Amino acid sequence: MGEVWLAEQTRPVRRQVAIKVVKAGMDTAQVLARFDAERQALALMDHPAIARIFDGGSTPKGRPYFAMEYVRGEAITSYCDNNRLSIADRLELFIQLCDGVQHAHQKGIIHRDLKPSNVMVSIADGRATPHIIDFGIAKAMTQPLTEQPLFTGIGGVVGTLDYMSPEQAAVSSSDIDTRSDVYSLGVLLYELLTGALPFDTTALREAGVDEFRRVIREQDPPKPSTRISTNPGDATTAAGRRRLVVAKLVRALRGDLDWITVKALEKDRARRYQTVNAMALDIRRHLNNEPVVAGPPNALYRTRKFVRRHRFGVVTGAAAVVALIGFTTLMAVQASRVARERDRANQEAATARQVSDFLVGLFRVSDPNESRGRTTSARDILDRGARELEKLRDQPDVHARLQTTIGTVYTNLGAYSAAAPLMEQSVATRRRTVGSDHPETLSAIHELANLYWYQNRFAEAEPLFTEVLERRRVVLGPEHRDTLLVEFDLGSLYGRQGRWSEAETLGRHTLAIQERVLGPDHRDTIGSQGNLAAYLNGQKRYAEAAELLLRVIDGRRRVLGSDHPSTLVSIGNLAFSYRMVGDFKRAEEIYLESIETNRRVNGDLHSRTSALRSNLASMYVKQGRYADAEPVSMKAYEGFLAGLGADNEQTQDEIKILIKIADGLGKPAEARRWREKLKGGP
Repeated sequence: MGEVWLAEQTRPVRRQVAIKVVKAGMDTAQVLARFDAERQALALMDHPAIARIFDGGSTPKGRPYFAMEYVRGEAITSYCDNNRLSIADRLELFIQLCDGVQHAHQKGIIHRDLKPSNVMVSIADGRATPHIIDFGIAKAMTQPLTEQPLFTGIGGVVGTLDYMSPEQAAVSSSDIDTRSDVYSLGVLLYELLTGALPFDTTALREAGVDEFRRVIREQDPPKPSTRISTNPGDATTAAGRRRLVVAKLVRALRGDLDWITVKALEKDRARRYQTVNAMALDIRRHLNNEPVVAGPPNALYRTRKFVRRHRFGVVTGAAAVVALIGFTTLMAVQASRVARERDRANQEAATARQVSDFLVGLFRVSDPNESRGRTTSARDILDRGARELEKLRDQPDVHARLQTTIGTVYTNLGAYSAAAPLMEQSVATRRRTVGSDHPETLSAIHELANLYWYQNRFAEAEPLFTEVLERRRVVLGPEHRDTLLVEFDLGSLYGRQGRWSEAETLGRHTLAIQERVLGPDHRDTIGSQGNLAAYLNGQKRYAEAAELLLRVIDGRRRVLGSDHPSTLVSIGNLAFSYRMVGDFKRAEEIYLESIETNRRVNGDLHSRTSALRSNLASMYVKQGRYADAEPVSMKAYEGFLAGLGADNEQTQDEIKILIKIADGLGKPAEARRWREKLKGGP
């Protein structure tokens, strides 16, 4: 219908544009109408994932044209394969594409020809962005796109068969809505995941268009994981392009991604995702390790489809008996499964209601009728919750869940001594009620191990970390995100104990898996890079650590934000690196800025704020700046004392710094008072 030329606009701005013009000799009324419709469709939309239109008109010879954004890129499937994108990265790119298609739908436009060659990927500011092009056969849902008549001959095919929805492939394809684009996106997702189309289109083309259309309308494609597991030759290439081996690719696709893709490719559009946004949200749930809405079709639905396709065979004697027996059996299994799920859901709902009622009850302390003019803080509410938990001892599941929740909040506030008994009791309850291998038990043990880590109770934390790691490797697999998280925390523990070589070995192992499975820009991957930098600092490889930390801080600011606690930890580690190489000026600037941000985000007496103050005071002492060091170290001591207690190792270490400061300032009496606070006396 049209041909596209690369051109340069010179006024009012200079830029490259794409010029689409009707081919010579193709200017029939129907072609001109579709061309005008495409131009109007593009003019309606304004979205980063849709190529923008700049201008339009006619050539001196009367051939219509329009100028649009020039997209320098390659088809989405080629881009993903050539760059060996992981499954997660492909899904992130696909979500951007869905956002663009959803925008078109909101503007009342159905594309009707979504395929790789119509989705170009370009790179801007280091970020890949998809661009939807060629709205040449787009359909308007609310108002006509052109005053010229648009029609399709009876039995005519509009679109590309490989990506065409069943309703679009029907003899009369006038009843098309946005769910047709959902189906096409499902085909594209299938191809991004497996490297193949749902059907063998080469064989179907040889069989003819009618057979091709029949298969689209009636035949269910294999699930993505099945396609990979049953085609070993092609599967090896596909897995390599996704940085996986075949077995791991099958595991990655099985479950959520199978279900999501199958739901998008439903023949019955009423069973499909009803909007592109719903599909994108389900993919986001998968990436966030949340339950997805899509699920495997039930036995009744499968049986109904079987009967519809094989009416004649089903009504015959023997086949009817077999089908009836099979149907009855499947229904019994399904009923049992539904009953179990119903009981589980009811129990979960009851637990959730009890948790909700408990938490709502806590906030009644802020009601003027309850508070009677007293000011209530968040800590007051938390303390009340901890006291009132005793009322729920006869409901162990609810009791344990709330203990973990309140204990975790105490931990995040730095109130470790208040958190410890709650977390310990929660772990004991869960071991007794659901067993040590249950995911909730393992999560509770993991939280308790982290708490011990924060309290410097390393001898108690290490066996808990090790237990969770070993159990998760068996229950979840060695490359599951939760398994890698506890491996990450165990490496951090080794670092705090000064076991730098062990920490680095474990850290590099964790990082290598995360880069391959989660991708280089995932928050967990960046976190492991930050830990590795800390291990390098511990081994006095400060220049290496500083170089790595600059990348980590940039990544964490981009992914988590500048005020996120993990970002602040990395900034503090960078200051330490500069301090150790003797760049005191730069280290001091970073310390002061980081202390102020931590004070605002975490609180003035939080252990992280105190640790930064302690490091700054130690640097001042090293420089002989005792007067500058004294107030900073005093504030650090107050924080450690409040959060960790007088006998904690970090509190005692701060006393040693205060002794050095008092000696340096010529205050022997004050130095003697500090020595009396050390364990064992002066």
